[in-house]
Amino acid sequence: MRLFSCSHCGNTLYFENAVCERCGHALGYSPDHGTLLSLEAKDGVWVSPALPDHAFVYCANAAHGACNWLIPAAPGGAIYCAACRHNDTIPPIGDPRNLLRWQTIERAKKRLVYSLIRLGLPLETRSEDPQHGLAFRFLAESAAPEPVMTGHDTGIITIALSEADDAEREYRRTSFNEPYRTLLGHFRHEIGHHYWDLLVRAQPAEEQFRRLFGDERTDYGQALQTYYAQGAAPDWPQFHISAYATAHPWEDFAETFAHLLHIIDTVEMAAAFGLRARPRTGDDALAIPPVTFDPYLEPDMATIIEHWIPLTSLLNNLNRAVGQADAYPFVLTPPVMDKLAFINALVHQAPALEQLKRLSRA
Repeated sequence: MRLFSCSHCGNTLYFENAVCERCGHALGYSPDHGTLLSLEAKDGVWVSPALPDHAFVYCANAAHGACNWLIPAAPGGAIYCAACRHNDTIPPIGDPRNLLRWQTIERAKKRLVYSLIRLGLPLETRSEDPQHGLAFRFLAESAAPEPVMTGHDTGIITIALSEADDAEREYRRTSFNEPYRTLLGHFRHEIGHHYWDLLVRAQPAEEQFRRLFGDERTDYGQALQTYYAQGAAPDWPQFHISAYATAHPWEDFAETFAHLLHIIDTVEMAAAFGLRARPRTGDDALAIPPVTFDPYLEPDMATIIEHWIPLTSLLNNLNRAVGQADAYPFVLTPPVMDKLAFINALVHQAPALEQLKRLSRA
């Protein structure tokens, strides 16, 4: 994630900001330009000194406090932004509790879509691709006829609204003996399943995937039953990023995909702050070099990991200093790094693959 600057007063801005705290100007994120703009109202639209030749309107979900993204102003143009256009179902927001939780979910979803756009990954809607287009369903258990399960099914990602409740999510985390459970983690995991369908299934990468992750043709339902009944093998940390990744090759891919996004986005944030560190112990293994590359554009996973490993040591120890659990309670072993490198390479090939698909459909 980047830092941004107010075009009116120079104040540092953060991704979720809707108003500049220094000068009071409204703010909006333009996904087309990858920047958070400070705005002025003019003739029924919004303009910014940073892009004087452009005019914008807010996404329709801004009226509910659920979005600060912008759309180019055009007669008869879209009313939903590049992120909200993928919403298939939202909860009944007449209930103030549902509204609050949906707003929380939207903030996490925007961080996901920011990353997907930065990586140039395909983002077709369900209307554009009825079979594999991306759609989100945010379901309230109180309004559903049966229990809501967070998950993915051929491009449709369902998130249980209760996952936006910190207490409920923590209860589920401890119940499943998980070291980590967040809304953003859910989004990044489930989108991994989506991109496996698009980038691996029946694609040239499929055989290499099987060599690294295993054969996904193993019965998925039975594999999950076995995992929940027996747990992960004792040696799982040597080969997998998490215990759940051992359940099935699809879950291993999705877990690893999520961690790739964790890593890239955090390294970008460290770069935005100009973070570098040299511990006073003189331990060069813990030194954090300045980030002189764009992690979203870096094809060499080893370069990203070189910055990530000492950064996690700093993050975890800062958390411990204020009595919090480790921010990143995971270990990157050589087999896990190989999986991360595979997915990173796959992601960087995705724009070219998508272009070939579009040409074949033309």
